[in-house]
Amino acid sequence: MNMRIQLSNMTVKALQTHLQDAYRKDEARVVRRITVLLDLLVHHVAVSVVCERWRLSPSCLYDWQRAFLVRGMASLRYPHSGGRPAKLTPSQKKRLVELIEAGPLVVGLETACWDSVMIRVLIWREFGVLYNRQYVCTLLHNLGFSFQKARFVSDHLDAAKRLAWLQDKWPTIVRAAKRCKGLILFEDEASFAQWGSLSRRYAEVEPRIKTGIESPWGGKTLCLSHCGYTSWRCCILPT
Repeated sequence: MNMRIQLSNMTVKALQTHLQDAYRKDEARVVRRITVLLDLLVHHVAVSVVCERWRLSPSCLYDWQRAFLVRGMASLRYPHSGGRPAKLTPSQKKRLVELIEAGPLVVGLETACWDSVMIRVLIWREFGVLYNRQYVCTLLHNLGFSFQKARFVSDHLDAAKRLAWLQDKWPTIVRAAKRCKGLILFEDEASFAQWGSLSRRYAEVEPRIKTGIESPWGGKTLCLSHCGYTSWRCCILPT
């Protein structure tokens, strides 16, 4: 005698909720298992059809059905499969985070921004572990770092002196240029990326690269030549 198992509406709704949750979490195995159970126990699809559709054996389907009837929703959870032990210990990962946050200059590199190649070398030098470059990106993401675009900031910020320069020095330069009908030439020295591209650099927040140019405007201020903080020389060429 053939027997048909009928699930309650509450159980069906619980299965559908778990299915949607598995889709959101991208848990492919759970999605397949719940879909198979819905086919067998709700839509009453023939076992042979389900086996062909999912390329599973009949014994596997019966095992999933039996586990669900005995253990319920708990049977849908897969145990953690483990994997290879981590090459870096928790204390080493903590030390790596400290070194990355300190910056490349602190560890002896001639740059102000990290990239995955430099961090790979850092890990090898500090801990004797050589990672694949692609895995370094995954490791950094797991440690809370991400791609950030750096920007320049002046290492000599002084709001009062910048304001005084803008109110006194700059108008004087403009008036002198107008008198001789000349051009005011500037050099955007601070905007030249001395460390290559400032994008795609690893950090927890936006890196700020300090420049040695004492700029009255801060950051990317243009100047031709500089003589002390409040003494600026500007070249005016007659037209």
